[in-house]
Amino acid sequence: MFARYGFGEIRTPIFEDTQLFARGVGEETDIVSKEMYTWEDRARAQSEKAQSLTLRPENTAGVVRAYIEHKLGERGDLQKLFYIGPQFRRERPQRGRYRQFWQIGVEVLGPVSSGAESPVRDAEVLEMLATLLDELGIKGWRLELNSVGSSDDRKRYNAALREALAPVKSQMCEDNQRRAETNPLRVLDSKDPHDQDIINALPKIADFLDDASRAHFAAVLSALDACGVAYTVNPRLVRGLDYYTRTTFEFTVPDGSGLGTQNALLGGGRYDGLSEMLGGPKAPGIGFAIGEDRLILTLQAQAAAQALDVRTPNLEPSKLDAYIAPIGVERNAAALALARELRRAGLSVEVGDGTFRLKKSFEAADKLARHIVILGEDELATDTATVKIFATGQQVKVAMAALGGHLKTI
Repeated sequence: MFARYGFGEIRTPIFEDTQLFARGVGEETDIVSKEMYTWEDRARAQSEKAQSLTLRPENTAGVVRAYIEHKLGERGDLQKLFYIGPQFRRERPQRGRYRQFWQIGVEVLGPVSSGAESPVRDAEVLEMLATLLDELGIKGWRLELNSVGSSDDRKRYNAALREALAPVKSQMCEDNQRRAETNPLRVLDSKDPHDQDIINALPKIADFLDDASRAHFAAVLSALDACGVAYTVNPRLVRGLDYYTRTTFEFTVPDGSGLGTQNALLGGGRYDGLSEMLGGPKAPGIGFAIGEDRLILTLQAQAAAQALDVRTPNLEPSKLDAYIAPIGVERNAAALALARELRRAGLSVEVGDGTFRLKKSFEAADKLARHIVILGEDELATDTATVKIFATGQQVKVAMAALGGHLKTI
């Protein structure tokens, strides 16, 4: 899917300098303040200045760091990158949420001249996600999106939130009381059920967007309409990371899709100022991350709901083309050589062992492969192989030179 949309793979380190996440993700986010696995590099401390390292809790900051370090912006073109790999957060474990979890994500960024700031990039990413979920067979997904505006818009909105929260923050949970002081925007991201009435009464960010942010968001929605991608504008959707600007979004799945009370399958947004925040050039960008573990749970739950057994034969791995059964240990080397030749011809092959009795070889072969190729003294002497087709029970002698073609045609 990513190749069809012009993306290439990037692989970044599992751990990075702690300040990368503190500066990029935000000191007051739950990720940085509570959830990161961080340690001092003792080996470095013995000979150089001490360094704090952190297992990556997310991958956008690492990709942007790599973009800056390797001067990808100097190429002048749009960078469309994808990654698949583990992330780490010390969250409370629950269904679909693990302390080591896997994400599939993309980042689209580059200099302004590359079109990285265009709303068409936002819409393309969202259209690609809708296509991906459809092709995977995810049922009932829902796209929610919002605009959190520019950094100036957010400053004005934060001031309004702080003022609105002042008389009611004492009624909120401890985390939201702290957020009301340090970063009021994070209050909107709270899932505490007791605080939702207060949160729903707070000012809406849409009322604080400047003309440029309004126009950008309108263009994103227009492009989605043109592509036929259904969406819902959610004025409370802000996402949990400080680097987001303008478009933010989540894809959710219906209750009963295997994720328990947390029905968000993936999310992302635009981060136009992140590169400058990390000391790099201006490089507007947008990206997303899918929780791979959550994606698999959703696929399994929806398959079960449709009364499909995920162990049905058509969903099992295909059987191998052949199982080679050497008769006697002195034929083991010849069996391995034959397997190498067949594999190089594009066939999938397993090799038995000459110590096995023939009955054991047949039992093993029947579980793994469509054919058993018997290699004994007579076969090696006549440069032939005895082949049995399990589906029909037919057993034939085949010249070694023709064996590969024979196995491909039956």
